[in-house]
Amino acid sequence: MDKVSFIIIAYNAENALSFSLSSLNKQDYPHENIEVILVDGMSSDGTKQKMISFQKTETSFAKVLVLDNPKHILSSGWNVALKEATGDVILRVDAHTVFPENFISSNMKIINDGKDICGGKVLSILQNDTSWNRTLLSAENSMFGGGFSFFRRGEISRYTDTLAFAAYRKEVFDSVGQYDERLVRTEDNEMHYRMRKAGYKFFFSPDIVSYRFSRSSLKALLKQKYLNGYWVGLTHRVSPMAFSVFYLVPLLFVLAIVITIASIPITIWPVIILAIVYLFVLLLSLFAAILKEGYRWSLLLLPIIIFLLHLHYGVGTAVGLCVEDKWISTNKSDQKGLLFNLLYWAVELILLPFKAMMWTLQLLACNH
Repeated sequence: MDKVSFIIIAYNAENALSFSLSSLNKQDYPHENIEVILVDGMSSDGTKQKMISFQKTETSFAKVLVLDNPKHILSSGWNVALKEATGDVILRVDAHTVFPENFISSNMKIINDGKDICGGKVLSILQNDTSWNRTLLSAENSMFGGGFSFFRRGEISRYTDTLAFAAYRKEVFDSVGQYDERLVRTEDNEMHYRMRKAGYKFFFSPDIVSYRFSRSSLKALLKQKYLNGYWVGLTHRVSPMAFSVFYLVPLLFVLAIVITIASIPITIWPVIILAIVYLFVLLLSLFAAILKEGYRWSLLLLPIIIFLLHLHYGVGTAVGLCVEDKWISTNKSDQKGLLFNLLYWAVELILLPFKAMMWTLQLLACNH
């Protein structure tokens, strides 16, 4: 039976980590074939102490390692863990994640069927169940607020462009190399692009499910979206093909706002058209949430929340594309060149309506 290196990389995640470790302890995959690697990003809370306690008390696993990640960020934490991993299969989850008892065994079933990389659906859940938090969760789960990623919405087995909390054969990492430690975020996007470029495929199975705790405040959610957008913009400058064109939609929305406002002295019609189209999208999101969850007063705030999410993500992407950042210039050999980037984005934007139409049809097919 294959040995699994199960990795959790955490930074100041003392409370959430308990849920992840409890889920790990309940796995039905033989514990003697699971090597646990816990990586702490020099936390200032009790995260490392929880890891050490788990290491001392849980003796059913083949091995439990507790490692330090002095650089704090996920990409460097990945590299710390991969350096020590000896399993045939690598599987990593976030510290803010819980998963059912068959999570590892479900992944291993797909791997043993001959797949190099596999994963499943990642659903956002609440840690504190209040009406307001349920509305924030509705915004994250909305197609317009949370994105088009197949691993968030897929219901059929198929190959896809990327996955979250995936299982990888060890030789995949041996082939493509380490994570880019310049990336504070988007490290998975860049790594998965290299994997696709090397010929590896990502297999999605709806039988594999994990759950990630959502942000419990609007401020934290907006900060997350801004930083996600910022690193999408920054990473686009060195690896534009690491992303789907859908990642640029919030940026296009922000640019559309700027252009329509600039056109006001000439004509008011662009503003009216943009407002009508966008209001239709927001109302569609609201009605979809009400149909799915039932009416509650806080859902009336959903359009405003989605608008703020789009705005923060789009502004973050714009800043990431324009800001001077020394890590970009430290490795100029990675840059594709301004002309190539412009051509690539132009083609992607032309294809955007067709991709959106195909994605909508796929979603409709999954739900029938």
